[in-house]
Amino acid sequence: MAAGRRGKVETLALRRRLLSNSCRLFYPEDPIKIVRGQGQYLYDEQGAEYLDCINNVAHGGTRTEPGAQHQQPIPARQHRGLRTEALRDPAGEAVCVLFPEFWAPLPDTYRGLYQEDHPDPAGAYANEVKRVVSSVQEKGRKIAAFFVESLPSVAGQIIPPAGFFQEVAEHIHGAGGVFVADEIQVGFGRVGKHFWAFQLQGEDFVPDIVTMGKSIGNGHPVACVATTQAVARAFEATGVEYFNTFGGSPVSCAVGLAVLDVLEKEQLQAHAASVGSYLMELLEEQKAKHPIIGDVRGTGLFIGVDLIKDEATRTPATEEANYVVSRLKDYYILLSTDGPGRNVLKFKPPMCFSVDNAQHVVAKMDAILTDMEGKMRSCETLRLRP
Repeated sequence: MAAGRRGKVETLALRRRLLSNSCRLFYPEDPIKIVRGQGQYLYDEQGAEYLDCINNVAHGGTRTEPGAQHQQPIPARQHRGLRTEALRDPAGEAVCVLFPEFWAPLPDTYRGLYQEDHPDPAGAYANEVKRVVSSVQEKGRKIAAFFVESLPSVAGQIIPPAGFFQEVAEHIHGAGGVFVADEIQVGFGRVGKHFWAFQLQGEDFVPDIVTMGKSIGNGHPVACVATTQAVARAFEATGVEYFNTFGGSPVSCAVGLAVLDVLEKEQLQAHAASVGSYLMELLEEQKAKHPIIGDVRGTGLFIGVDLIKDEATRTPATEEANYVVSRLKDYYILLSTDGPGRNVLKFKPPMCFSVDNAQHVVAKMDAILTDMEGKMRSCETLRLRP
């Protein structure tokens, strides 16, 4: 072994000794050491090529070694002269950012409080936010802001019902707060139909603040906050100078402009719409074939495949989802799980992901699920052969 290089066993032992267990490792049973990337492909130290279905950070495709992102603070608090805490239910169930004792349910129409058979899920979920706002006010407190990821990703690739944001914004504005849309993972054309995911709610909806990061720099540390003049002027009125150590970096700005150029020249938004639509069609075919697939949801190249143990209860098939991800790695395909139950197969590949890639991934998924149905009896849905 060359001087200065460690083997996998030695590296893992060093990691266990020096790093906290909270630093989660992908594929902990057999980790991969990625050394470079190109487009939608990643390469390990042995030169093996992996298809990357995870890395939405490399929005336009990997063209250099992966970097980190830096997310800037936002002036929501200062605009209303209030303070609030950015909180999320540990189970990933909440979307409302208000106070620790007040929660509004995630607008999940598949396994949430109001599901696809409800006549008005957007209104019903918005009324839950209204209820929380009223509870806060009854305690003599005020609302500073409502934070929401335009498409909640860690919660399981959730698509909020259209009209939900407009109704929530009305309740929040009525209480003196502002609406903050987080586009860090889902912006810049990923959803295909629009450049911003919040536009899926309707062209009449405009947030008070939009946060951006990760994909704006293709992994380079750069982020951005856009807001209204009213919010910006309220911050200016404090006399406090805005400052951060990355602010104004010409390198970061050049990277951001280059990413925007690539998105435009390579027409990646339209590409995401086309390939994403095709991938959804293939996955819907798999849903009809394999009972373990309870739901396929998404838009553009933001797609979740929800695996369930039982059709009636929609119990998350966590172990089975982890098995699928592990088997896909054997085929040199990198995919991850998400959601409170860690049972949602999460597709957020670089936007250069191709039709051929979609066919390849789904074909391997089909083979794995078919094999599971023949050999495994770990849940009810694997015992149901169509």
